[in-house]
Amino acid sequence: MAERSQYVTLGVGDEIFATPVARVQEILDVRPIARLPRAPDNLLGMIDVRGQGVPVLDLRLTLGMPGAADTENTRFVVLLVEGSEGPVTLGLRADRVFEVTVLDSDDLDPPPSVSAGWSDHCIEGIGRRNGQFVTVLDLDRLLGNSALLASRAA
Repeated sequence: MAERSQYVTLGVGDEIFATPVARVQEILDVRPIARLPRAPDNLLGMIDVRGQGVPVLDLRLTLGMPGAADTENTRFVVLLVEGSEGPVTLGLRADRVFEVTVLDSDDLDPPPSVSAGWSDHCIEGIGRRNGQFVTVLDLDRLLGNSALLASRAA
């Protein structure tokens, strides 16, 4: 039997998102963020990860959701993203991290094509976990441009 794809599932508001576990370098508790002047709204600033400055993006704001205060469940997910100029290490602030898991099926449904004006560019597909919908993010397309901006700002 083939090895099933594993994902890290993240909570943002009431939604569940997933990213391939191979992209995740580590999951961190909230720590101080060094703000960057005149940075885009979704770029929170920089955190120190073992002596390396890592830019942190707010997943809520990146996805067009309203911002929210940190809670005891807020986590920073440190990821490797393919930017236009090569790989970039990036932190993503999520409301919570659930688990590393496999989805109910390795086959993802394509994003719905509901309107020509709606862009599904950041969605790899829709899966299910225990019957609940899970949106699998296309990190390179969602964060690629932000990764480049963040690495330059740093």
